[in-house]
Amino acid sequence: MPLKSFYRYVLEPELQFTASGAAAGGALARFARLPHAPLLSLELRTPANWLVECVKSVYDLDNIRLADVDTVVHSEFELEYLLLEGHAWDATLGTPPRGLQLVLGPRGTAAVDTIVMANLGYFQLKANPGAWTLRLRPGRSHEIYDIVGHENTDTPAGSEDIQVLMSSFRSHVVKLRVSKKPDKQNHDLLVDGEDNNTGGLWSSITSSFGGGEEPEGQDEPINVFSVASGHLYERFLRIMMLSVLKNTKSPVKFWFLKNYLSPSLKDILPYMAQEYGFQYELVQYQWPRWLQRQRDRQRTIWGYKILFLDVLFPLHVKKIIFVDADQIVRADLKELVDLDLGGAPYGYTPFCDSRKEMEGFRFWKQGYWRNHLQGRSYHISALYVVDLKRFRRIAAGDRLRGQYQALSQDPNSLSNLDQDLPNNMIHQVAIKSLPQEWLWCETWCDESSKPHAKTIDLCNNPQTKEAKLSAAMRIVPEWGQYDAEIKALQARVRRGLYQAADHEQEIESIIHDPSLTGSESGSHYDAHTEL
Repeated sequence: MPLKSFYRYVLEPELQFTASGAAAGGALARFARLPHAPLLSLELRTPANWLVECVKSVYDLDNIRLADVDTVVHSEFELEYLLLEGHAWDATLGTPPRGLQLVLGPRGTAAVDTIVMANLGYFQLKANPGAWTLRLRPGRSHEIYDIVGHENTDTPAGSEDIQVLMSSFRSHVVKLRVSKKPDKQNHDLLVDGEDNNTGGLWSSITSSFGGGEEPEGQDEPINVFSVASGHLYERFLRIMMLSVLKNTKSPVKFWFLKNYLSPSLKDILPYMAQEYGFQYELVQYQWPRWLQRQRDRQRTIWGYKILFLDVLFPLHVKKIIFVDADQIVRADLKELVDLDLGGAPYGYTPFCDSRKEMEGFRFWKQGYWRNHLQGRSYHISALYVVDLKRFRRIAAGDRLRGQYQALSQDPNSLSNLDQDLPNNMIHQVAIKSLPQEWLWCETWCDESSKPHAKTIDLCNNPQTKEAKLSAAMRIVPEWGQYDAEIKALQARVRRGLYQAADHEQEIESIIHDPSLTGSESGSHYDAHTEL
């Protein structure tokens, strides 16, 4: 058999403590005699209600080649949160109260909040062992609705504040029944002013530089969302961030999906934020157990890019711009924020048509896609802008998840999930076509259009199959400069000498220091220098 997966089952029946009362070290899984040549990845398969993160690892756990490792590959994981999951229903209509806002926190406080999906009335909230209070969020949810019933809680019926005791590592799923107040029967929960409430979704998510509501009197930041997995793509991510900051005059706040970030990136982010003056926040979401899962890690990440946009970000965030990690920005992103989407919930850039020698690879011009699009463009998912207020109002997230659930039953469908799904739903969820110059890609666009490009994407070339690192250095002149600047910062942090420095002088020293420039021999290029 082609053996591809290796498992160790790790479980302690109960928590262990030392004589002084401190928690004892966690359980250990050790792998020996693994094949040295193939590229391996390491991950935990945990219960559905656990949010686990890697807190220590020098090596790139997405790209482990044991033949290139000098010693053992050691990593440590930590159970960060337990999820409180639930389903909410309108007792009168028998339907989910889409957009209903809930808060969860210790008695008298609100630690985290979320909205109820139309899909099965599902919601999830982060918690830890202890006693918690679940209630309707102040604002329109509390003004229009009452909680009239609940199950699997620790509170007698009739109380508006639901007491929930998180006393087990097993799943805790509550059921809520709500009903509109007698004088609010004709009121709609989602109205134009819905996003003006203070606070926001996942307000307790860790952020080293700012978070939650933006201070009054300051310019509203441009919100940039991105995902990355593996040290190579995190290297691209840092360079993408720098290209945004160099060309955008407005304040910028970056949002990163925490689920797949390495400890090394989480360690360097506070220094980058201090060096370049941006804010950032780490958001996370657990793939719902009722939603068809992807077996491939990359396809799962693609799913996070599109399936949970309505529940990932605080409710006060009006627009979010997704920028792929392997992209270089050459223009002010404020142009995208100010762009009129014409009533569409999001805008994507169409694929280029100008490089004629690639015509045979343009799959969207034939077969299913040609018939389905009916003359519309097929859009690429490397960069898109989302009007979150409009996105929630038309239940775009619920529609996308519903269509995904139907199509994903066939493992051969949605081969490029993050762009196949929105293009497939173009008749139900409209896409605004962004100007072509907002995404230039050498594979599909000719050289004459490159000088006008506002972003350059390092998309794969099916003809040459060139490695992205070499393509970046060849295609984007400023890429090496950005890379050296980031490595200079990393070198200062690693040596314990961090302070604001002269970038030009530092970059010159980095370029001439071969121990810091990395190499292109495999995705694990900088396993030793990354920290």
